[in-house]
Amino acid sequence: MRKAILCSLLLLLVVGGLQAQNFPRPEFTQGEQLPHTTVPAPRAEVFATLDVVVLVVALGLAAFLVLKLRQRTAIFWLALFSIGYFGFYRHGCVCSVGALQNVAQALGGNGYRMPLVVGLFFIAPLLFALVFGRVFCSGVCPLGAIQEVLLLKPVKMPAWLDSLLGLLPLLYLGTAILFAVNASAFIICRYDPFILFYRLGGSLLMLSIGTAILLLGTVVGRPYCRYACPYGLLLRWLAPLAAWRTRITLKDCVNCNLCAEACPYGAIRPPTPVGDKFDRRAGRRQLLTMLILLPVLVGIGAGLMRLSSVTLAHVDPRVRLAERLYLEEKGLVQGTTLDSEAWVNRGIPNSVAYGHAAIIQKWYDVGSWLLGGWIGLVFGLKLIGTVLRRRRETYEIDTAACFGCGRCFSVCPLDRGVPPQDLLRDVATGDLPRKL
Repeated sequence: MRKAILCSLLLLLVVGGLQAQNFPRPEFTQGEQLPHTTVPAPRAEVFATLDVVVLVVALGLAAFLVLKLRQRTAIFWLALFSIGYFGFYRHGCVCSVGALQNVAQALGGNGYRMPLVVGLFFIAPLLFALVFGRVFCSGVCPLGAIQEVLLLKPVKMPAWLDSLLGLLPLLYLGTAILFAVNASAFIICRYDPFILFYRLGGSLLMLSIGTAILLLGTVVGRPYCRYACPYGLLLRWLAPLAAWRTRITLKDCVNCNLCAEACPYGAIRPPTPVGDKFDRRAGRRQLLTMLILLPVLVGIGAGLMRLSSVTLAHVDPRVRLAERLYLEEKGLVQGTTLDSEAWVNRGIPNSVAYGHAAIIQKWYDVGSWLLGGWIGLVFGLKLIGTVLRRRRETYEIDTAACFGCGRCFSVCPLDRGVPPQDLLRDVATGDLPRKL
């Protein structure tokens, strides 16, 4: 029954989004009107305040459900509420994921004054992550919630592929900040794969991409959250510092492996195999090698990303306008564009546009170096993390990778009242999976 409901929800999202495309193209010569924009209008201050209150209450409820009540079903219903309120009712805007661009632009010194509500949406989940872990991801974020409820038959991703794809949010985060600081573009919002479903309209290309990700998400746990979401990367870095963390069981773990089998995100770390001996001397050599390699990776990353500075600068419409004006001025292209015609009609010399473009290009020359060096640094630190080892006696949750979905403790026999002595016997005989 639940799978039928979820499949129906997915079908409604796809059909509703595609139907929003079925309006005729406007005929300006016949007095036709432009279709209504799909971007939500600004909300009144009282409703914006209400949104912040709902966000904080939802975060607190998520923390209670994950850490105290430990109830998977309740987390699922919270995810449905977030889809309805933060998704369809609020049209996914403002969202904490996109708000990081507003913060970056405000820090960029471009005269942009960030609304207080946007800042609160950005900072609140991060503060909760410092105290309770990634409870925002469990059932509050509308982007993660829609993937969570549509995950029907999860399959395990190979560890090497999961680790490799996990580097993509690093590039996405750095690029998004680079563009936002210079007020060039908000690429997180522009390429949000689910926001158009919540607004029931948008480009056919993005609706198709969103549909493909949702379909993939029925078997691969949260593909956007794990392999694209830049805000999730910030939460991933903060969650290990949390004062209170999610635990698989409130009792002594007997290593039955059911939690690791139930987790679709690879967030359960198994105990260290018996007899596994770690050569400390070899480990020190590996660590020293990685530390020496770290500045090399920073330099390589900076150099490679510097090669893309011109391409990155062309994302800015002011650079593209200056290039178009130059081509028209030199007679290298025929006709004009709406932007170039509007510039000429304002009576401003082309040299002003060229000057703006030159300043922006210099920023990207420097910014691309910083972006590449930062990516190289984080990648190097990730390699160092693979060298560092710690023995585990039982199964443990990787707080950074855990989404707080509740699947692990919902299948834990100890939490379901199975006596420890019976559980140990069933684990030894192999009868546990059959009995459960």
